[in-house]
Amino acid sequence: MESKQSQVLNLGRVQALETWLKTTNTKLIQVNGQRKYGGPPEVWDGPTPGSRCEVFISQIPRDTYEDLLIPLFCSVGPLWEFRLMMNFSGQNRGFAYAKYGSAGVAADAIRRLHGHMIEPGFRLSVRRSTEKRHLCIGDLPVTTKQEELVQVLCGLTEGVERVSLKAGPGIEGVSAIVAFTSHHAASMAKKVLVEAFKKQFALTISIKWQSSMKPSLDELLPPHKPPTSLLPSTLKLPRHIMNSTQPSVLPLRPAHPPSIPSDFCRAVGGPTTPQCSSMSQEYPVSAASPVMLLHKVCEATEVGPPLYEIHYSHAGPDGFLFFAFKVCIPGIATDFKGLVMILPGPTAANTLDKARQAAAQQVLQSVNKKQLY
Repeated sequence: MESKQSQVLNLGRVQALETWLKTTNTKLIQVNGQRKYGGPPEVWDGPTPGSRCEVFISQIPRDTYEDLLIPLFCSVGPLWEFRLMMNFSGQNRGFAYAKYGSAGVAADAIRRLHGHMIEPGFRLSVRRSTEKRHLCIGDLPVTTKQEELVQVLCGLTEGVERVSLKAGPGIEGVSAIVAFTSHHAASMAKKVLVEAFKKQFALTISIKWQSSMKPSLDELLPPHKPPTSLLPSTLKLPRHIMNSTQPSVLPLRPAHPPSIPSDFCRAVGGPTTPQCSSMSQEYPVSAASPVMLLHKVCEATEVGPPLYEIHYSHAGPDGFLFFAFKVCIPGIATDFKGLVMILPGPTAANTLDKARQAAAQQVLQSVNKKQLY
């Protein structure tokens, strides 16, 4: 038995790894075909990694282990996590992943270690890891609600960051784009969700990897459907918007805000909640709308027409929708940024127009007239 094992393993390298682990008190965990360090390590005072912080390492000799690899990649900067893919034989599979606290350090690792000769005849390949974090869940019923799906997914798996719903021509039922906090979390979810939905809800869903391209608002709303729960949550708001001191434009709350059923089983098979019939009356149309007023002010002062960037952020539990905006006026150096909250309209275009009107109103309230005259 020992002679067969020695043909597969370089026992000297294995002994060197064990000695290094004891000497440095480094802890490794083997799970799901990989041996992991950190995630984060016991002592970590750096930032939590975001996107583009991980590198993919290939062309690793099969008998090279963490005692050589971790110190090498730590020479660039502190490692948040290092994962070496392993075979049952005890050899590595020739590739690994190293994650740093920032994208800048990861870029330095690529620049400095790509082509590094780890041993004679073996040069490492170090590239940016794709870190797929988005799954597309298909074949959901048309009655699926965004808020309820989020709750269900958080109960079935870990690392759910945000959920966007897609419906419309060419899409069977409703599809959901689910963003996870890490590639590992997305991979684990991909393994368990099909069976979990079948077992708990008698639903046969499909799951595949999804690119992180941001769809447009109109693509994500089904025709002739109330958009209250089908608008996507496609982005996390930047801190400078979340911490903005500008006042938010809040619409008048209806006496009976639209309710969202809390039971996902009802959402996929039970009756839907009727929409509030007075919702459209909350926004009386004025001949002098905020968008028109702001345009006239800019025109009169010759600073150029305002340019709007409106992005959907998230839906509140009471049915209100939040949009981040940026308004650029060519003759004013500073852009106007903020967050507005509105009730959904009957169509995607109408909802987007409401967000634009609220953004214009906020700019009118915030701007100092001396800047324009």
